[in-house]
This record gives sequence, structure tokens and C-alpha cells, in this order.
Amino acid sequence: MNDKTIIRVEGLTARYGGITILENVSFDVARGEIFVIMGGSGCGKSTLLKHMIGLYEPAGGRVIINGIDIHSADEEALLAIRTNMGVLFQSGGLLGSMTLAENVALPLGEYTDLSPAMIALVVGMKLGMVKLRGYERHLPSELSGGMQKRAGLARAMALDPAILFFDEPSAGLDPVIAAELDAMIKNINEGMGTTMVIVTHALESILAIAHRVVMLDKEAHGIIAEGDPRILRQQADDMRVTDFLNRRIS
Repeated sequence: MNDKTIIRVEGLTARYGGITILENVSFDVARGEIFVIMGGSGCGKSTLLKHMIGLYEPAGGRVIINGIDIHSADEEALLAIRTNMGVLFQSGGLLGSMTLAENVALPLGEYTDLSPAMIALVVGMKLGMVKLRGYERHLPSELSGGMQKRAGLARAMALDPAILFFDEPSAGLDPVIAAELDAMIKNINEGMGTTMVIVTHALESILAIAHRVVMLDKEAHGIIAEGDPRILRQQADDMRVTDFLNRRIS
């Protein structure tokens, strides 16, 4: 790995019950990049993401983050990796019995020695970054879907991670709210230099925020294209790629 690479996926193979989902998938993610994993339903996007964050053990290959193989590292190394990355799940992942402030404070209480007063200060700052200051005492059920996604983003950013992972961040949102979330993601990336790995099939988001993409295909069990989506949209050799990026039906 060179200094610009923060994540490397090497020959990753994923199987469930003897069925191969992904086979021999390899790519790098650069520091500070907005990297999108795209493709149609059932192609393995979320499966790949879950392997990258260590939820699933690969059938073959490895995932290296900051030079460390996350599936063979010891507990101390894994803790260092986990505290340096945040995850925004499709549902937002908030605990319904806790207020927004309590949700965002969870990783701070678990992984830091900050005082309650300092935690409250950090929580206020993170909620302010996603335009939710003043909602500290609200429960997730009292918020719209878009607000829940933003609150989930605030929690994912609580520890100032170098890497943020997103699983279908705009799922279930109307186009206006989805565009607002895209703008927020871009602002965080530009302002903080955070590396972002995003799983999505939302074409508007892909073209608006991605620096680079890989496209997965169900039949290929892996990557059929990699590059700038705006260039691939016009110049990809594979019709599956241009059809996807131009919303054409093959």
C-alpha cells in the first residue's frame, strides 16, 4: 500500500451456503476519496460493504485498512481501526429508546475518557454539523426519515473517524432530501478530508458526489467497471455500465 491508499481489498471472495456472491474482487480506496460501490439489486454491494467493515469473514482474500488486515488483526489493532471509522446504516441505526444526544454520545462514552460535559459539547457540535442542533432531546420516532439519517451521520462522525461507510444513505428519502444529504456528505468530505465509501444505486447521488466508482454485476460476481462515473457514462466499453448510468433498459 502506498501513502495515498487507506483501504485495499485484495481478491475478496464472498459465499453464502455454497453460493458465490463475489469472487476475486480487488480495488483500492484513496485517502480523502468519495468512493461509490454501485450496481443493480442483488449484485453484492451491501455484502461487499459488510466485509469491508469486518461484519462478515471472507471466503477468500482480505481487506486491509491503514495497512492492517482486519480479519486477522489482534484485538488491540482492531480497536484502533474501529475507532477510526464510522458507519451509517440504511435505516440510520439509531436506538429508538434513546434521545439523539444519547445516540450520538454512545461511541464517545464507549471509546473515550471524556467527561460528561465534554461529551455534551462534542454531541452539540456533531448535531450542529448535520443541522440538528436543538433536537438533542428528541427521540428518533419524533423525526422524519431524512432527519434520522442525518442523526445517524452525526453519530458515525462522533469520534472524528478517517473513514465513513454508508449503506444506501438516500434510500427511502424524497429527491429533495436526498440531494440535501448528498450536499452534506460533500461538505464533510471537503471540509474534513474524510474518506467515504458509499453503497448506492441512486444515479443522481452517484453523479453528484462520487470521485470514483466500481460497478458490481450479479452474473459476473464482481467488478465490471471502475473510474469516474461521469466519464464511464459516456465512454464505458461495457453496455451494462452505460445502460445503468444512463437509465437505459437493455
